[in-house]
Amino acid sequence: MPNAPKTPARQIRIGDQWYDFDEAAKALGTDRATLIREFISWFLRKPGAKMPERPPAGPWSADKEPPVEEASDG
Repeated sequence: MPNAPKTPARQIRIGDQWYDFDEAAKALGTDRATLIREFISWFLRKPGAKMPERPPAGPWSADKEPPVEEASDG
């Protein structure tokens, strides 16, 4: 296949913050996929990996959705 991606697509569930993440990534001149790959490499302590840069506060910083509640053990 001429245009087959080198890596398979993965699926994760993310709320509307996905769109804010896109805006913030673009503010840094990058995209969501690049930032996620950089974070995973840093998290796994891959040689030379660095924590991705965070953008300055912007419209994406405002809390637009309620916090996710953790399940209780009781």
